Amino acid sequence: MDASLEKIADPTLAEMGKNLKEAMRMLENSHRRAEEENGKKRVLEDIPGPLQGSGQDMVSILQLVQNLMHGEDDEEPQSTRIHNIGEQGHMALLGHSLGAYISTLDKDKLRKLTTRILSDTTLWLCRIFRYENGCAYFHEEEREGLAKICRLAIHSRYEDFVVDGFNVLHNKKPVIYLSAAARPGLGQYLCNQLGLPFPSLCRVPCNTMFGSQHQMDVAFLEKLIKDDLEQGRLPLLLVANAGTAAVGHTDKIGRLKELCEQYGIWLHVEGVNLATLALGYVSSSVLAATKCDSMTLTPGPWLGLPAVPAVTLYKHDDPALTLVAGLTSNKPADKLRALPLWLSLQYLGLDGIVERLKHGCQLSQRLQESLKKVNHIKIL
Repeated sequence: MDASLEKIADPTLAEMGKNLKEAMRMLENSHRRAEEENGKKRVLEDIPGPLQGSGQDMVSILQLVQNLMHGEDDEEPQSTRIHNIGEQGHMALLGHSLGAYISTLDKDKLRKLTTRILSDTTLWLCRIFRYENGCAYFHEEEREGLAKICRLAIHSRYEDFVVDGFNVLHNKKPVIYLSAAARPGLGQYLCNQLGLPFPSLCRVPCNTMFGSQHQMDVAFLEKLIKDDLEQGRLPLLLVANAGTAAVGHTDKIGRLKELCEQYGIWLHVEGVNLATLALGYVSSSVLAATKCDSMTLTPGPWLGLPAVPAVTLYKHDDPALTLVAGLTSNKPADKLRALPLWLSLQYLGLDGIVERLKHGCQLSQRLQESLKKVNHIKIL
């Protein structure tokens, strides 16, 4: 890698790559030494003191970082991702340093570069995950994309919301539908972010007599929607699962989409099974997610990449509303969130991405087979 870096004409960029590699090497070496010295009392010199007047070199600062990562409060050193981060992980981390460097460019160059990075990454993700003509919002907190989508749905359904604010919600209260199998805390998070009361949430039970006990009961959902309409409420948004947090089951997304179209409800899909959209064979239940209004992807855990953002893909043709909802921004720093992913996707290539996702699916299948054998033995 060092030889390749020497070919880069920009000396600052080349130095940045070298420094990152050196820093990661030093931290990895420090981690190994910490494991070797397990059980030994740390000396007082390892405890951070006052800020040094003359400053410290990079080696000393990284030593301090290592001490903080593997402090004496730990009973035994914890294994860290840095130890097995790999070359592709270095590429993702480089994106954060590179983003800071790029932000120093003049406005015109910065605008062109950030627009290119954002458009490239959006196009690649939409093609990989079969979401044609979609837009992308990159975010650090996994649930943040859904919160922004809820804002967009509110602005779309309440024409006077920009002027009158939450007063317009009083006469026709919005309802957000969540599966009873949704990940814990999601409903509370949405209400806190949107400033909505908890009664704005409606938990949809899962099937108990027919089908999976972790799939949303579509017939019961329709009954809830009709009841809300009769009560003068506005069915706003439905969150469906393509892989529930507990057991990985997928809702009947095709039927849910038909129901949402019938009643004008925004359909958002999330879950680990969305990763299979990049594969050659996709189950019909997951493939139906490509017709939803929005979906949240988490390429970091799926591809084993550290410090890359989550992505919410969505379709909406009113740029003014997406700007108000916070899904688009004119700030270069917001567009640069895509940079670590932009670098990582190019490093892996399409074949590398598909291969990693296939490997993850194979591991899941083996785990499932092993659990079945264990349950069979218990029954016997």
